[in-house]
Amino acid sequence: MTITLIVAGVVMIALIAVVVGIVDAAHARAWREIAAMRREQWMARQPEFHGVDTDAWDED
Repeated sequence: MTITLIVAGVVMIALIAVVVGIVDAAHARAWREIAAMRREQWMARQPEFHGVDTDAWDED
């Protein structure tokens, strides 16, 4: 009985891992697209946070 429960638990964990892997693979492209959009928005905002260097003291 104990061995049966252990085997059933291992099989259940393996089954859950397979299902999670399949679902993750199915949604990976969408998450990559969302990440790319967020990165583009973040890159566009960077000059806004750091300002533009208008001081030309180091130019020759």
